Amino acid sequence: MRGLWIFAIAVFAAMVAVTTWASLEANVLVGFQRLLADRWGVATLFDAYLGFLWFWLWIAYKEASLGWSLLWLLLLFALGNLAMAAYVMIQLARLKPGAGFEALLLRKP
Repeated sequence: MRGLWIFAIAVFAAMVAVTTWASLEANVLVGFQRLLADRWGVATLFDAYLGFLWFWLWIAYKEASLGWSLLWLLLLFALGNLAMAAYVMIQLARLKPGAGFEALLLRKP
């Protein structure tokens, strides 16, 4: 699971870095307006948010609480891959030593 930890941390760090870099040029709302003005920007947003929904289906399956599941949906829509990386890191931290990949993916009985 060490490789997954490294990947999740790298994704989180990369997203913080690129978000900070982009924020130095323009406010997020200005960037969003520019994105919506371009059809490829809209297509990219659709692609990203449909991907977030796919990831959320796994979260909804894993989480016992509807409230937590819906909170993660909001976090995914607001923070995107930052939230995805955070969720994976939380799940990895909860694993028992020596647990396999299936323990990460499957719901606890």
